[in-house]
Amino acid sequence: MPLRKDIHKVMVLGSGPIVIGQAAEFDYAGTQACRALREEGLEVVLVNSNPATIMTDKAMADKVYIEPMTLDAVKEIIKKERPDSLIPNLGGQTGLNLAMDLSADGFLDEYGVKLLGANPTTIAKAEDRQMFKDTMEKIGEPCIASKVVHTVEDAVAFTEEIGLPVIIRPAYTLGGTGGGIAYTWEQLREIAATGIMYSRVDEILVEKCIAGWKEIEYEVMRDSKGNAITICNMENVDPVGVHTGDSVVVAPSQTLSDKEYQMLRTSALNIITELGIEGGCNVQYALNPDSFEYAVIEVNPRVSRSSALASKATGFPIAKVTAKIAIGYGLDEILNAVTGKTYACFEPTLDYIVAKFPRWPFDKFVYADNSLGTQMKATGEVMAIAPSFEQAMMKSVRGIEMKLTSFIMPKLKNWSDDEVKAGVGVVNDERLFVICEALRRGIMTIDEIHDITKIDTWFLHGYQNIIDMEHELQNAPELTEELYLRAKKMGFLDQTITELSGKPVGALKRLPVYKTVDTCAAEFDAETPYYYSTFDDENEVKPSTGKKKVLVLGSGPIRIGQGIEFDYCSVHSVWALKELGCETIIINNNPETVSTDFDTADRLYFEPLTPEDVEGVVNAEKPDAAIVQFGGQTAINLAAHLEKLGVPILGTQAWSIDAAEDREKFDEILEECHIPRPKGETVFTEEEAVQVADRLGYPVLVRPSYVLGGQGMEIAYSEQDIREYMQVITRHKVENPVLVDKYMMGREIEVDAICDGEDILIPGIMEHFERAGVHSGDS
Repeated sequence: MPLRKDIHKVMVLGSGPIVIGQAAEFDYAGTQACRALREEGLEVVLVNSNPATIMTDKAMADKVYIEPMTLDAVKEIIKKERPDSLIPNLGGQTGLNLAMDLSADGFLDEYGVKLLGANPTTIAKAEDRQMFKDTMEKIGEPCIASKVVHTVEDAVAFTEEIGLPVIIRPAYTLGGTGGGIAYTWEQLREIAATGIMYSRVDEILVEKCIAGWKEIEYEVMRDSKGNAITICNMENVDPVGVHTGDSVVVAPSQTLSDKEYQMLRTSALNIITELGIEGGCNVQYALNPDSFEYAVIEVNPRVSRSSALASKATGFPIAKVTAKIAIGYGLDEILNAVTGKTYACFEPTLDYIVAKFPRWPFDKFVYADNSLGTQMKATGEVMAIAPSFEQAMMKSVRGIEMKLTSFIMPKLKNWSDDEVKAGVGVVNDERLFVICEALRRGIMTIDEIHDITKIDTWFLHGYQNIIDMEHELQNAPELTEELYLRAKKMGFLDQTITELSGKPVGALKRLPVYKTVDTCAAEFDAETPYYYSTFDDENEVKPSTGKKKVLVLGSGPIRIGQGIEFDYCSVHSVWALKELGCETIIINNNPETVSTDFDTADRLYFEPLTPEDVEGVVNAEKPDAAIVQFGGQTAINLAAHLEKLGVPILGTQAWSIDAAEDREKFDEILEECHIPRPKGETVFTEEEAVQVADRLGYPVLVRPSYVLGGQGMEIAYSEQDIREYMQVITRHKVENPVLVDKYMMGREIEVDAICDGEDILIPGIMEHFERAGVHSGDS
């Protein structure tokens, strides 16, 4: 089917500010869709309120409106722009809910605006809990015993019929907002009331809790002709009960038999066909591990965070294809841009394993409730690609940037055996590390851990393999080449191998080779490949074009204080370098972002941002220079290492970065330039901090070096505060000084400046509403 003749001007709705459960993945989806629509010569009007996104860049659409994502604001823009169509399924729950509201009050019909990709009935069948249940029953798809209610009393009455525990799922919310598992009547009343409040239509689903079943997701795609394909299936390591955004996820599934895989695949294709969805769609299942019984949990009739993961895991550009389908193309007419030969109706094939690991904010909010359930708490995630589960897990754990290089969590060494055993049963962000500690000590068997956690024994054996390698390294009389290589193939860094074995790697050191993500398991050559590291003999990196090569370091997972703005900067940096005729290379590991899109840079390396992982890429590519200014604190921290590897840094040099980030050096510069500042001294230990604070007089500000988003910075009003804050800061080894300076109440002003080495331009001066001492990101 050719491009529809009745579409000329398309409005794309973004997802608004980044919130937990709705992050950079929608910037990636919206950006890819805008580019796909403009490729077809269509006029694109974009509405989004988030200034930190690439999506709201003027290069992305013909008209960009940075306006509140509210019904009234969007109505005014439609009246002014008169688009003939609207794409609702690329802006997360925000975009979908807005489109539903616009349709429900007849506004879209009044102004002749067509909803593309999904009509209101389709969306309602997936999002409205009762309609969804009725639709599933109609096509014989099993659902969990449940009932849709609108009051707390009705929730209690139904729960009396089916018994506790139950899961509460509000309609039309994202990331499980307002939902949860109720184990007691008191919890039921509380969660039900919250869920009804958060739901757009005051509606919740009360569902029998089947925690312990496997959670499986299928990412499927359908066009208006009725062609439907499976792009990817994913398996949560955590069983049902932990939100998929907070679970470690692997793709493709690892523990399903072929019969189970085909059964759920057929079901997913039946569901997307019955719902009439055109474009990408995500179906979530619960599967009884002891039988072939399964139940459909929910369907997202839109691009989701899982879609971004599936897209990056397979190389299949889901958002781009969704946009092309929305304007009338069939899957058999959309060329696969990665191979340049196959079409979008080819189901991707994976000859590797992908692991997704969540990034939680509990290192910053140390007193927050870190338990995990049906409401998502992760702010972001990393993705790792490898030939084995073990290597993918080891890559992902160092990718989340929690100062860990393996599954050894230092604080657990002080726990007693009883504490570790009890910890295995506590579902929180540390459980996986506690499980590994129990296996390391040999105090629990895999079967005992499985009985408590319901994590499949296949995954537990994978963690046991990692632990066995730790023991082997610790106990080996010498570090042989054979042992070293086995450890590397399991994902261990040289640094970890040395720490465990007590022997330097020395002449054994081996750098990785790189394999290609090409959507087709090497059946066709990739035209825009991206790479992942492994340790075998064949290197698939293509020869360079002969242009100047510049390496751009990304910013890793989204966390508080380091969000989507750095991805925006990284992408702009790549575009500018391409304009200047350079070949561009990006290293990043965040599947939600535009920087890890297959066609942003000339070459993409999906790798953790650690010194050793970066060294491997430098060895493979031999770049002429690198840029570290656009990857946030993550990239800045690698500047000195790149210089050691002989890679020149473009822009601000490593010593200048260090002078600004290291509290002591920065203080010396201020002194030299006679710039006034609060009185303060630098310290490394808790006792030094207490002495300095006594000398200065309270309140004082405690500020570590090389941190983002003010992490670890606190105003201390007493010695108890100082001791508490310094204990948090010194949990990890303090390599750079901490500044303790006098806290001054006052106005806070920011000056943005840009310098070419001689001239300085000041694009903006900003004033904070809040007093000094409230972080600029919170003011």
